[in-house]
Amino acid sequence: MQSVTQPKDLGSYLKSRRAQLDPNALGFHTARRRTPGLRREEVAHLACISATWYTWLEQGRGGTPSAEVLDRICQALRLSEREREHVFHLALGRAPGIHYAATGTVTERLQKVLDCMPISPALIRNATWDVLAWNKAATVVLSDYPTLPAQERNILRRIFLNPQARAAQSDWYALARYLVAAFRADATRAGASAEIRPLVEELSSASPEFAELWQSNNIGGMGEGTKILLHRNVGKLSLEYSSFSVEGQPDLTMVVYNPSNEEDAQKIRSLL
Repeated sequence: MQSVTQPKDLGSYLKSRRAQLDPNALGFHTARRRTPGLRREEVAHLACISATWYTWLEQGRGGTPSAEVLDRICQALRLSEREREHVFHLALGRAPGIHYAATGTVTERLQKVLDCMPISPALIRNATWDVLAWNKAATVVLSDYPTLPAQERNILRRIFLNPQARAAQSDWYALARYLVAAFRADATRAGASAEIRPLVEELSSASPEFAELWQSNNIGGMGEGTKILLHRNVGKLSLEYSSFSVEGQPDLTMVVYNPSNEEDAQKIRSLL
């Protein structure tokens, strides 16, 4: 695919990123430098490419680099994921392939977003469907996440292996089928197919239902809909849910459950 931008746009951007790097921090001598940042030959060395060719690339006459070479240049320049995406668009006119990087925690600002919804259970999960963050409403309506070991905060483990979680679903099999299809799509989108393999093997071994659903190869998505929950304390709860991708972190998804009506809202208030 040909670039949709001028070669000089890519060269100018690479040059500006090169100027931001600290040679000393990267193990290069800092004496006798006329300009800030790394030299072109130092970037070429880090990227394992020809210094002459890299110079031409910055000058807008090096031709179109391959995706593999672009990746090496991005790594050499210590670019963020957003900067890497920008470089690929400049050079190839498309986004790069996804590099899955698991997220273990969420930022304080994201947690504040969850906490701003007092009667709407909300959580953030990663591509392997481990729940990383939640609000107070989620702990009283969905699961008491703070008391669970980290391994048991996985949504699929709870749905397929936890009898209490299973009993709380009004139509367990329909939900399970829906979740497996969405899980497969999420993992593929985030580039986490290899990372989910141990979980898939574990669940396939422990749950014949999961093994059957996984082998069906169905693909779906969370999007939005209505969840009917059979809560042990307040009975039937109707929750309208919506899911949102977290920008800049393709492995994170926020799911918000809103009470469907005032009666359901009052039931949640009573739990809090």
